[in-house]
Amino acid sequence: MKFEEIDDVKWSRIEPLLPPGAKEGRPRADDRSTVNAVLFVLITGCRWIDVPKKYGDDSTANRRLRRWEKLGVWKSLMDSLVREGYGNGTVKLDELSVDSSTIRAKKGGSSSAMTVTAGSRVRSSTR
Repeated sequence: MKFEEIDDVKWSRIEPLLPPGAKEGRPRADDRSTVNAVLFVLITGCRWIDVPKKYGDDSTANRRLRRWEKLGVWKSLMDSLVREGYGNGTVKLDELSVDSSTIRAKKGGSSSAMTVTAGSRVRSSTR
């Protein structure tokens, strides 16, 4: 998948869903740049240290990814965007696809295999 920066239209949907910065202390790094840094790493698979400098400090992006994960920000953001997609007809359940595979156990192995489906593992029989 090719990385593309968040455009103004996408950002206008995302920004209101992010937690506000602290009212005191040092100003928070730019949210849009930081989100672009997080997406750059997740989409390209590069190391944090290889994030282009234009997206800010790599350790800031890494910390924000983990902190927002603990706070449920990413899940809330995804839920909101999916709800919006259902509402305007751009997300349709009948067009949903799930990638999975089942692999036979090799000789001498267990008689079952792991089926990996959308990030979860389910035991299944191969006989």
